[in-house]
Amino acid sequence: MNRSAFLDRVLVGLVAVAVALTLTACGGAPKWVKDGSPAMAKDEKAFYGVGSVTGVRNEPLAWDTAENRARAEVAKNFETYTAYLMRDYAASTTAQDFSKTTEEQNVERAIKTFTAITLSGVRKIDQYKDEKSNTYYVLTKLNLKDMQEQLAQAKELNSQVRDYVRKNAERLFDKLEKEEDKRAPK
Repeated sequence: MNRSAFLDRVLVGLVAVAVALTLTACGGAPKWVKDGSPAMAKDEKAFYGVGSVTGVRNEPLAWDTAENRARAEVAKNFETYTAYLMRDYAASTTAQDFSKTTEEQNVERAIKTFTAITLSGVRKIDQYKDEKSNTYYVLTKLNLKDMQEQLAQAKELNSQVRDYVRKNAERLFDKLEKEEDKRAPK
């Protein structure tokens, strides 16, 4: 094989590797998988949730689990009870000789979080499976207008809460977007 043919083959090989790397870089996980629900566009007023599960071999069960976790992520935006307990104990003991002491300390922390709410209209809008880690991801969405319509029909909520949410939901969402825009990198 002459030197020119060898260089041609090496060049073709390098181009093939570059194309393969480019195509691999174009694929991969959607932005919402990497960045979570805040990665979703702000052009539509909605609440998003991302759920995932790893290590479940039963694929339908894995998809359902990830979707349920995404729905729970949406629900946490509305009502979450959190109880926090921290206990801190420290002691220093000395006998007659103050140069010899015994120190001990113990710190404990317990956090319990609970969410219970009925949400209608939360829909799965995308899903992704990471084949390398066997992780399933699901993106859910609760459209603000759908939520407002559901609240209008809700009989569980008392009229004061329903009226407050209906009147203030749009305003509060706009306020949240303004705060997020202030913190966005420029």
